Amino acid sequence: MAQTTTGTGTGPGTGTLLSGRNVKLDSFLKRNTERAVYERIRASEPCVVVSDTVNKVYMHVVLSDERVYLAEYPPRTLTEAVSFRRVRDIELVNDLPEFLSAKDRKRCQHIRILYVLEKPARKKGRDWLSREKGEGLPLVAELSRRLGRRPTTTHPSEGYPAERSLSQLMREELQPVLKPIRSASCPNPETLGLVRVPRPPTQSASLYSWSSSPTSPPSPPSPSEQNPTTLQRSQVPRTIGSTLSRLLRRDRASGGEEEREAELHLYAVSQTSRLYLHLQSSWNSFIIRSTLLLDPLYRQRCSASCDSSAATVGRDRTAHLFAQLISELLQDGIGVESSYLLLQELKTAAHRDVTLRRIFWKSAEVCVFLVQTLEESLHGCQSLSGVHTADQLLLSALIVQTLAVMFRETEVEAARINLLSAKRGALASRMLLALICDPQLRTPDRTSPIDSELQVLLSEYLDSACSLLFELLLLGHETSRCPSADSFLSVGWILRVLQPHPHLLSFVGYQAQQVALVLSDLQESVLAPAQSVLLFQRCRLLLACLQYNNQLAQHLRSHFGEEFRYVVKLSRAEEKLPPQHPISRPTLRLLELVLTLTLRR
Repeated sequence: MAQTTTGTGTGPGTGTLLSGRNVKLDSFLKRNTERAVYERIRASEPCVVVSDTVNKVYMHVVLSDERVYLAEYPPRTLTEAVSFRRVRDIELVNDLPEFLSAKDRKRCQHIRILYVLEKPARKKGRDWLSREKGEGLPLVAELSRRLGRRPTTTHPSEGYPAERSLSQLMREELQPVLKPIRSASCPNPETLGLVRVPRPPTQSASLYSWSSSPTSPPSPPSPSEQNPTTLQRSQVPRTIGSTLSRLLRRDRASGGEEEREAELHLYAVSQTSRLYLHLQSSWNSFIIRSTLLLDPLYRQRCSASCDSSAATVGRDRTAHLFAQLISELLQDGIGVESSYLLLQELKTAAHRDVTLRRIFWKSAEVCVFLVQTLEESLHGCQSLSGVHTADQLLLSALIVQTLAVMFRETEVEAARINLLSAKRGALASRMLLALICDPQLRTPDRTSPIDSELQVLLSEYLDSACSLLFELLLLGHETSRCPSADSFLSVGWILRVLQPHPHLLSFVGYQAQQVALVLSDLQESVLAPAQSVLLFQRCRLLLACLQYNNQLAQHLRSHFGEEFRYVVKLSRAEEKLPPQHPISRPTLRLLELVLTLTLRR
């Protein structure tokens, strides 16, 4: 467990983010967290928790866009369990927990979070396992003795009742797991630090850990600090250079010390639990954003969102400014240039303020306007002449980028799914069909040379379209795992909507070609943050095509099987993806799956 998080409370006028879930928990969070923390909370669910310091305790799992917190049941403290920058993997485990009753066992969703432990700070003359007041292992032993349990990272049933119902877990009188720095009922500046039991690395252990925080990413290395293999690639044989590169990257990633992994197990006793989906979505958002923040230009653009003072802007003020901007955008007779400038302002503001993104989905008029403008700009005029113009491509790319930003960190907004699923997904269908276009430029007489500027603009649009389609597929994955009568926007549904599009195969083929190109020997340099994110998104798109649509899967295997077999190599991808990019490791896992399915006969 990390340190306990408390705060000074939020000011008046703050909305209730967890309405309909748990009023007592939401009230506690509003009183005891900073506004900046409370505003970033996405979801909460009660779960049975097993970790290094907690053994089968019924607790609230509170999820923000950067961390997983735990609170007692009923809530008395809020404790950081794990930061997403330390997470290696989040998976569902197919098992039947023996410590639950037969009824709860069958409907339980077991979530396993594998993460890297924080490296202990070095202190002179003192063991890192002990605390200033002598608390440490003796306290853990005493607590374990009183509870009759053994701290562990696995889930043994030895010495523990084999079957208990959820109500029994909730009624048990347990000692406080962690004492807060300050709680609502009893302020106390001291912290009780329960000790982690060291775990040997598992077979899936990685040599890479995330060492950078999303709010303070490291600056790019100077030429003297870069990989010497990269600087002298022309002087070193490729095989030796690749080996040296991997060894150097591995050594820097581990920091010269062996990393220790830990596991957090969450047992959501509900067949309709969405906690796993929220965890996956939050983790995806985190690794994308923290990777992009390694780019100085992107970091400057989002500087306001990284500043805690930005959280002091009230929701009412944001809504007022949003309404003003939209009224100008929707006025009659507005020109293309004015529309472009207003959309650029909207996109920049959305980058910086998650509240604006939430407000966006509450107004169907704005989203419909963007989709309609995209249809007219990208396909309307093109259908007459068969030719794109620079203005069309610029405006279309900006619309798609703006929509993609609006999807970020708004997964728990009910207004979003309600808007996209209304009238059997009419708006979602229009958005999907509008963003697909022919990746080949056409000239009026079919013989003139292709304009290089237009080719660049088209490539930028296709990159943006992939990012938006990635966001829609994430929405589809959520629906696919939690089917209900009202939720039909699954991945399969998305691909079925796109299947009749005349340019779908060439669009997907273009994305596959870009994966092969960026990992080929034609590009020697490592990937920039935005390139790493785009590679991750393209791999997710290709994986969805291979898993959920037979026609697209067959197309990829028949047209790109040989290219992927001989050009796309995991070892080459390891060299291209910098270890300091949080998205690198998940991208390698996705790429391995894509290769496996593409090369399958």
